[in-house]
Amino acid sequence: MTVCCILGLGYIGLPTAAVLARAGHRVIGVDVNPHVVSTVNDGRIHIVEPDLDQAVSVAVESGALSADHTPAPADVFLIAVPTPFHSSSDSNPQPNIDYVLSAARSIAPVLRPGNLVLLESTSPVGTTEQMAQVIEETCGLNSEQLHIAYCPERVLPGRILQELISNDRVIGGLTPPAAEACKSFYATFCRGSLLTTNARTAELVKLTENSFRDVNIAFANELSLVCDHLGIK
Repeated sequence: MTVCCILGLGYIGLPTAAVLARAGHRVIGVDVNPHVVSTVNDGRIHIVEPDLDQAVSVAVESGALSADHTPAPADVFLIAVPTPFHSSSDSNPQPNIDYVLSAARSIAPVLRPGNLVLLESTSPVGTTEQMAQVIEETCGLNSEQLHIAYCPERVLPGRILQELISNDRVIGGLTPPAAEACKSFYATFCRGSLLTTNARTAELVKLTENSFRDVNIAFANELSLVCDHLGIK
């Protein structure tokens, strides 16, 4: 049985924790919010997602899932924390990866050689390398001693539990062995294709996919305004 430590119990982290628990892993969920930790340990949820309440309740009751405020030793560390923009009046706001780097520092004291460290948060290109650098500076373990990779989530709200399992995945390792080790882990619960590459490529894939979706939504919104102007229903 693999022990998994998930950093961030939000819309990606908590469903992932439930799916991993159901797949036979022992899962420790970590969140800085005391309300989130106590709610999950009660077998309840703090977000809205179909069927998640039952999945979490079963996982907690079986002992496969628990939550805490601090990371514990594990085989796999999965970071799914927010990456908002820095508050700025600039027309070009910059992404904030402080939560990712803070999560990396928090797991560094309990890391062991051979551990998997996976980043799933939407991140600028180069973030996985920065995360690895922070880990090495904090505990001395580098990307040759750890398997570090970027594997972005690719799910839509309302179908997260299904899509975590069925959607294809892009796995970008800092080293080829890291990509393969992470592929073996995701294969324990994913039925979609698992495509390996390097971390920078995987980061760009995620950003491109999000941009493509946003552009199409914006186009649809503009088209609706044109139809209103022309009296087209």
